[in-house]
Amino acid sequence: MSLVLEGNAVPFNLDKTLSCGQVFRWEKLGAWWCGVLNNKAVRIRQDGNQLHFFGVTEGEIIRYFDLDLDLKGILTGFPDDPILQQAVLEAYGLRIVRQPAWECTASYIVATFANIPGIQTRIKLLCERFGEEIREGRYTFPSPEILAASPLCDIRSCRVGYRDKYLCGTATVLSADSTWEEKIATLPYREARAELIRLPGVGKKVADCILLFAFHHLEAVPVDVWIDRIMRTHYLDEGKRYSYDSIADSARKIFGPNAGYAQEYLFAAREMIQEIRKK
Repeated sequence: MSLVLEGNAVPFNLDKTLSCGQVFRWEKLGAWWCGVLNNKAVRIRQDGNQLHFFGVTEGEIIRYFDLDLDLKGILTGFPDDPILQQAVLEAYGLRIVRQPAWECTASYIVATFANIPGIQTRIKLLCERFGEEIREGRYTFPSPEILAASPLCDIRSCRVGYRDKYLCGTATVLSADSTWEEKIATLPYREARAELIRLPGVGKKVADCILLFAFHHLEAVPVDVWIDRIMRTHYLDEGKRYSYDSIADSARKIFGPNAGYAQEYLFAAREMIQEIRKK
């Protein structure tokens, strides 16, 4: 199937979107990105203003990549800041996808203190061990019920290390509450984050990742070592001490209500920004 990108779907850059580190189960094979969406094996590629895809419907593609969002309006609404504007040029068309809430939560629990290849390996092993094979070597993401009932040693065998008890603990809590996703979705940002932080293994950064990537709270600003460094170097006084929340609040004050998008563009352009000296 094919989808012509026009209107709100422009700008869109598939490569920037799937390679920026927000998702971990997509793999590029030749010109095609291969992954799993809604428990279906998917292949997708971009040729100019056309998306070609197999395995899912057009509506599923539009929702997952949030192609109804006026991204151009968000990007032009950013402050006239030279660092951010260079980041926008570097990663133009990157969109924050709408990840399934449970998969996003579990993924970021096992993502703590790990690089992207390590995270991808852990999630791949979890899916192969506890998910169901779809086709083409692709697997469903294991449900919270399955992980909650699994021995910790089996979960740890997927190279998640000490995170096994957190993943199992959160799976146990969420499998007992079928309405948790709907509840989080109805809450404003601060209250939603407070609820998520109650889950085992979910701290402030993981909660912000979940709220940004699964619940589309675009004011959520996950602060990892890169964003911490960029904010301190280019936007804050380097000699001062800042808490996680003070850095995130500063980003919201500087970049506005869509600061989560600004964060994602800064992260995507982190290597370029690292070469820019603070004036």
